[in-house]
Amino acid sequence: MTELTELTAVRLLDGYRKGAWSPVEATRAALERAEAIQPEVNAFVRLTAEDALERARESEERWRRGEPRGLLDGVPVTVKDILLQRGAPTLRGSKAVDPATGRWDEDAPSVARLREHGAVFLGKTTTPEYGWKGVTDSPLSGVTRNPWDPSRTAGGSSGGSAAAVALGAGPLSLGTDGGGSVRIPASFCGTFALKPTYGRVPLYPASAFGTLAHVGPMTRDAADAALLMDVIGHPDSRDWSALAAPAGSYTGGLAGGVRGLRVAYSPSLGGQVAVQPAVAKAVRRAVERLAELGAYVTETDPDLTDPVEAFHTLWFSGAARVTQHLGPHQRELLDPGLREICARGARYSALDYLAAVDVRMDLGRRMGRFHDTYDLLVTPTLPLTAFEAGVEVPKGSGHRRWTGWTPFTYPFNMTQQPAASVPVGADGDGLPIGLQLVAARHRDDLVLRAAHALYEAGAASAGRPTPSGS
Repeated sequence: MTELTELTAVRLLDGYRKGAWSPVEATRAALERAEAIQPEVNAFVRLTAEDALERARESEERWRRGEPRGLLDGVPVTVKDILLQRGAPTLRGSKAVDPATGRWDEDAPSVARLREHGAVFLGKTTTPEYGWKGVTDSPLSGVTRNPWDPSRTAGGSSGGSAAAVALGAGPLSLGTDGGGSVRIPASFCGTFALKPTYGRVPLYPASAFGTLAHVGPMTRDAADAALLMDVIGHPDSRDWSALAAPAGSYTGGLAGGVRGLRVAYSPSLGGQVAVQPAVAKAVRRAVERLAELGAYVTETDPDLTDPVEAFHTLWFSGAARVTQHLGPHQRELLDPGLREICARGARYSALDYLAAVDVRMDLGRRMGRFHDTYDLLVTPTLPLTAFEAGVEVPKGSGHRRWTGWTPFTYPFNMTQQPAASVPVGADGDGLPIGLQLVAARHRDDLVLRAAHALYEAGAASAGRPTPSGS
C-alpha cells in the first residue's frame, strides 16, 4: 500500500476521490507517525487521537456518499499552539497560561476555515513561549529537535509544525510568522512555508506583536500551500485589518510558471550577510534553474540597510505587552530570554516606537519602488543550516539574539510582503538549505507560482528524513 504519511494533501485528496484510501487510514497513519517521532523530536504539545479519528470517520462517510465538505475534507492537519482551537487549551508554550481558567470555546479564523472544510485536527505543535524567538524550546514543552539530526534545532518559532510536516505527521500545518517564524524552521527542516501578505490570512485575537505577525501555511510543497491558502485566505469579521477575498484561486494560478518574470537575485544583501558556502551554492544553482525556466534574472540588491534596531523596538515592545498582565510569580516562570527582552521593551517610549514605525514605513517604500522593476526578489532564507538544539544563537557566533542569524527574514515582516522558503538541497552534513522568494505586497500568487515551478522542475526538494521508530 502507498505510504500515506509520504503523500501531499493534493495526492491524499485524489486518493479519497478515487477510493484508493480513506481519511481514516490516512489519519491513523499520521497519528502513528506522530507518536513514533514525539519522544525524539518533540513536535507536539498534545495529540488528540480520539477526536481526530472521529472527524476522519465522519469524513470517510461523506466521501462514501460522494459529498465531501470543502477543499480539505479528511486531510490530517496540525496547528501551532499559538492559535486558538475550540476544545483544546492554547498554552502558547508558557507555564504562565493556566489551562483550567482559559476559555477554549473559539477557533482562530484560520482554524475555523480548516474546520469548515472538513480537515482532521491531529494536535497542537510546539512553540517557544509566546512565539518570541527563532528556535523552538520553552519552559513548558522543552526542546524541539531537527528531524534530520536531533542534535540540531528545528528552528522557530513554528519548529513543531515544520518537524511534523517533514516527518509525515500530517501534510499541512498552520504556523505564525513574526520575523521569519515559518520560514526559519522550513529552511532548517526541509519543508515549504509561506508568510502571506499581512492581512491575507486573518488573525484573532490580534497579536501583541502587531502587524509583524502573520499566519501562514507550512506544507510539503507549494501546491499544498496554494490549496491551504484557498481555504484560509479569506476575511473574518473578527480581524478589522483583514484583506478582502482574493480575486481568484491560488491553486488555479500555479501553472503560470516563471517565464518572463523579472527576478532580482541578492546572494548577500549587498555584502551585508556572510553566507555559508554550501548555502550560497545551493541557492545560486536554484536561481540558475529559474533562468533556464524563462525568468529574466539579474544579480542585484534591494536598497535595504539592516533594520534590526527598529525591529527590536517593535518586537520587544510586543513581548512586553503580551506579558504585561502577568504577576511576579508568573514572570518567574518565563523563559529567561523572554524576561530579558520584555524588560527592555517596557523601557521604550512611545516616541521610540513611532521612530521604529518611521523606519518601517521607509523600508516599505523602498521595497515598493524595488518591485516596480522586479517581480520577485530571491535570497537565501538563512545564511546557515541548522545549529545545535537548545540555544538561541549558534555557539561562537557572537550574536546576542536570534535576529543576528536571520537577516534575510525579519525585514519582510516589517514591509508586510509575501515571502516563502523553498528547500533547494542540503549541505555536506545532509542538513536542508532554503531559498527565499519575496514579492510585492498582495502578490502571494507570484511567490507560489515561482515556488511551484521549482518543484515541477525538480529543483526544490530536501528529500525526506528517516523518522525515529519507523
